[in-house]
Amino acid sequence: MPVAIITGASKGLGRALAEAFAERGWDLVLDARTEAVLKEAAAALSAHGTRVEALPGDVTDAGHRAALVAAAWKLGGVDLLVHNASALGAEPLVRLEELPLEGLRRALEVNTVAALGLVQEALPLLRAAPAGAVVTVSSDAAAEAYGTWGGYGASKAALDQLAAVLGVEEPGLRVWAVDPGDMATDLYAAAVPEDDGPRPEPGSVVPGFLRLLAERPASGRYGAPALLEGGR
Repeated sequence: MPVAIITGASKGLGRALAEAFAERGWDLVLDARTEAVLKEAAAALSAHGTRVEALPGDVTDAGHRAALVAAAWKLGGVDLLVHNASALGAEPLVRLEELPLEGLRRALEVNTVAALGLVQEALPLLRAAPAGAVVTVSSDAAAEAYGTWGGYGASKAALDQLAAVLGVEEPGLRVWAVDPGDMATDLYAAAVPEDDGPRPEPGSVVPGFLRLLAERPASGRYGAPALLEGGR
């Protein structure tokens, strides 16, 4: 069966993607920082009959990234790498004049540097897969200027560029940066706690990601809402 590595997989979009892949028979290697929540998610996903390896840890740790890829290798390889783990840089978000530089460094390390590190670790297995693919979870804050979203948006914009260049350098793979759009997630609640307006659940955008895997369009940046409507 195909094997996917998914970071930030204990809840939100990562958990929703893991659920969809497990239902379709994928074997999974899952990462998150909170061990208890990750183990709970893994147990639920295993009920689908798929093999699930849950490795709690921090994606900024090179040893942890190596362990994720090693676990996938034991399951048969890496067919798909989903970099979903994210850090805001400040909780709640603040204007750039107030943004702690340590917070910006953390956002860049989690959202951008760790993503490249994990890709580098997994590349030999991705290249060997029949249809290797990388998905980086982006944000509209990477392309639009929203007050208080500067640090997070900058890290996601950098991630978009890395994904775009990787797609050029690795023509045998598919590399998709996907903007999932607004979602009801803990990350958004931490970013803007005063905004309690209704938002779609993460599971609602999963069919857009599944469409990419089914149709394998060219590497590039895609919006999940547009994918759901048949566009890009």
